[in-house]
Amino acid sequence: MIYRPGRHPMLPTDPRIRYYTEDHVHSLLEEVVERGREFGLIFPSIGTDRTMDGRVLVRFNTAPASTLLNLLTLLLDAERRTACDT
Repeated sequence: MIYRPGRHPMLPTDPRIRYYTEDHVHSLLEEVVERGREFGLIFPSIGTDRTMDGRVLVRFNTAPASTLLNLLTLLLDAERRTACDT
């Protein structure tokens, strides 16, 4: 999911989130860490935590994977804006 103005972030209850396996979420975490560095974001203990009600939780305050997807979307949008400004 790519966030566009006028669209809403993905909710933790979004049924699409159940299709993300722990391996998918782990890959997304690695991408967030890599892209976040450019903006000074550091996640020292980020990782997958557990599965709750069929949804993989991530380890930064046991957030749902939807939070991870929304954060990644914001980082990608910020990268695009930075690239367009140069």
